[in-house]
Amino acid sequence: MSISTYPVRVDAHLDPALNRWQWLVKWILVIPHYLVLVFLWLAFVALSVVAFFAILFTGRYPRSIFDFNVGVMRWSWRVTHYAYGALGSDRYPPFTLADVADYPAHLQVDYPQHLSRGLVLVKWWLLAIPHYLVIAFFVGGGIYLVDQTATADSSPWLWSGGLIGLLLLVAAVILLFTGRYPKPIYDLVMGMNRWVLRVTAYAGLMTDQYPPFRLDQGGTDPGSAQPTPPSNPTSDPETESLRTS
Repeated sequence: MSISTYPVRVDAHLDPALNRWQWLVKWILVIPHYLVLVFLWLAFVALSVVAFFAILFTGRYPRSIFDFNVGVMRWSWRVTHYAYGALGSDRYPPFTLADVADYPAHLQVDYPQHLSRGLVLVKWWLLAIPHYLVIAFFVGGGIYLVDQTATADSSPWLWSGGLIGLLLLVAAVILLFTGRYPKPIYDLVMGMNRWVLRVTAYAGLMTDQYPPFRLDQGGTDPGSAQPTPPSNPTSDPETESLRTS
């Protein structure tokens, strides 16, 4: 059964030999990235407003803005994969908006030649609401674990880190004691991150194609696994003459 591809492709692979303890200090190591990403995402939001009006009046997403915003998402995905969104690599993420071929995390978004002027008014808030509810469950606000031993004099302990955070906590503890990251957990976490990034691109006005309600697990995106046919295939004159004869 063929799976339809989506114009946002999120790929990564799990490092075979992760350090048992490095995940304990990654929150410190990624601080420089977080400081840069704060400003990059502010620029992302501001430029998305510019793109909104450009699409509304011309039906096109300005290419320079598109490339920058994809770069911000790509940078964020590398940091997410390294740190507490996947813990899939101990290799420090590069400080660049460009794709880095030999880094274990990649993100690509196909540039749309034309976008609907009408959809741009509703897709980022109204149409995306069902997906927002799903990703809230994935990244936070969807899971609450209450300490049943709490008394009237103490507040109950709540976990609201989302399903991704809960699974990564389990994986990190297993990694600490066994030196191995459970592959099934990684594949599931990858699927949820892929879902989040597809919705981010859709809400960021980068595509009109509605994100699928599908958990594509594993490190390889279905769109990357399937070869893309050439857009303008050239025909061999000899072959064409044989077909018409």
